[in-house]
Formats: sequence, C-alpha cells, structure tokens
Amino acid sequence: MRGLTKENAERVGLHLIMAGRLIDVDPETAYLHAQAAVRRAGRIDVVREAAGLTAYRTGRYAEALRELRTVRRLNGSSEHLPLMADAERGLGRPERAIALAATPEAETLDAAGRTELAIVVSGARSDLGEHDAALAVLDKIPAHEAPGDLGLRVLQARSIALEAAGRPDEAQAILAGVDPEALARATGEELPEEDVVVYDVYDDEADDDEPDDIDGPDDDGPDDDEPEDEEPDADLPAAPAPERDENTTADDEPPVEIPGDAPEPTDAEIEAEVAEILAEAGVDDEADEASAQEPGGEEPDGEGPSEDAPQAADATRPGDDTEEPRE
Repeated sequence: MRGLTKENAERVGLHLIMAGRLIDVDPETAYLHAQAAVRRAGRIDVVREAAGLTAYRTGRYAEALRELRTVRRLNGSSEHLPLMADAERGLGRPERAIALAATPEAETLDAAGRTELAIVVSGARSDLGEHDAALAVLDKIPAHEAPGDLGLRVLQARSIALEAAGRPDEAQAILAGVDPEALARATGEELPEEDVVVYDVYDDEADDDEPDDIDGPDDDGPDDDEPEDEEPDADLPAAPAPERDENTTADDEPPVEIPGDAPEPTDAEIEAEVAEILAEAGVDDEADEASAQEPGGEEPDGEGPSEDAPQAADATRPGDDTEEPRE
C-alpha cells in the first residue's frame, strides 16, 4: 500500500484487519469491511484478495470469482485457484472447476494447494455423477501431503463421495474413528476458542467534534495571546503624555536633536504656532486684532495708517467703481 497516503493506508489496514478477524466469526461484517477497503484502495492486490475471500465465505460466488481473478492479474499468483474452482461449483458449473484443475497454473501450487484442489475436483465429479472418478481423485493424494486437519478434510471428502455414490455404510465407517470435535475444527464448523477483542480504533464523529486548533495555534493567523502591531486609529483620542515630575527642570531633559537638513519655518508657520500656544494658555487675542482693524488704530505689525489712504467715510462701496452720469 505504498501508493496510498499515510492516513488512507491506515484506514485501509484497519478494515483489512477487521475483515481477517471476522471472516470466520461474522463473514457478513467481514465482507463489509473488505468492501470499505476496496472503495479506498481498489488497485491494491491484498485489498481485492480480502474482497474475494469474504465474498466466497458469504456465498457471493460470482463476485468472489471476479475478485480472485483480479488478484491473479495483479500479482500473478494462482494460490487461490482451489477457491476459484469451488466458486465455479457454487455457480453450478462443475465442468469449469475441472477445467481449472487442468490448467498450467495448477502445477504451480504447493502441496496444500494441490490437496485443496483435488478435494474440489472430487466434489465436481460427484456433481456430474462421476462417482468413481471422484474417489479416484482422492486416492491420488499422497498421505504426506495431507497431514493434520487437511488429512481430516480428505477423509470427509471421501465420505461425501461414498455417500453420493450410494454407499452410506462405507461412508460412516471412514469417519467412525475420527474425533468429531477435531473434524468440526478442521472443516470450519467449530471455531477454536479465542479471546477476540474488538477495539473502536476510529471514530468519524470524533473528528467533527474536535477543534481545528487542537495541536496548537493556527499558523495561518496570529495567536490570540499575541497582540498585533496595528497603527493607531485616527478617530481615537491620543494617549495622554506622561506626567512630568515637578522636580525635573528643562536642563535635566535631553536636548531635542534637529536634523541638519530640516527646512527653516516660514513666518506664517511661526505665527500659527504662536497662536496655538496662546490658545493653550487661555490668552484671547481676538480683541487685540479687532482694535487693530478699527480706524485710527494700529495695525498688528505696529505701523500706523498711511496718510495717502482714503478715510473710511469717503471710501467707495464695493461695486461703485464709477460714478453715475449726472443729468
């Protein structure tokens, strides 16, 4: 599963684990886990293998055959050839099961695989009514290739073939000395005792309830605990200047450095600054300016009225630039 992302590979792996644990206990649930894995990683051979095995255990023989063929194309292995042949039998096509046993791929199977395939072929022969051929297939299995539980399955297959051939006494005699519990375990009818603990390894709803910044502050935005360097708002009043100590004199304050290239202030700027200082001091200079504008008064700059200037009473009104002609 190297072609998958880490998160997806973990999810697929969990589904495969559950499918393997439940295939003998709850095949239907195991099938659902395998299907979930297929939806996430349909091009991975082990995923398609799980889908094929669980489909076979749940009686979905056509689907199992399709999945196991896909596995063979993906990894080139024919280890599931006995299951494919038995799936053909399940679909009512015993002749195809026999044909699969005659393919070159059957020769690549190990001893256990060849024994499994021989049991399937024996059943296919019985389905076709070829009872003697069914027994003959089982007789060809070497004893050393069928030890333990696999040997018990060969005895059961022989008993079934004899029963189908109409020889029930011989069928019972074969299994008379076999431990029923061991036979049930070998054929999968009885599972060995095992403590199976199912863990809830993933919870989809838990992801929705978790906050996005569970691992720390988001790198895309500033931390709420760290203030941003923002410009002061023009609409807000300026912060008050720090109070000055009464004992502090002007000599104690550091001199203000004026850049050498700073332009000299104009007369208008000086007058505006003086007016601002007077306003802050509460000095009202409007009266002085008004008196300076009255006739006979002094101008703000201290100069008196010009002798050539016309009196206010004799001054022409605005708009009277010319005299009206007399009649």
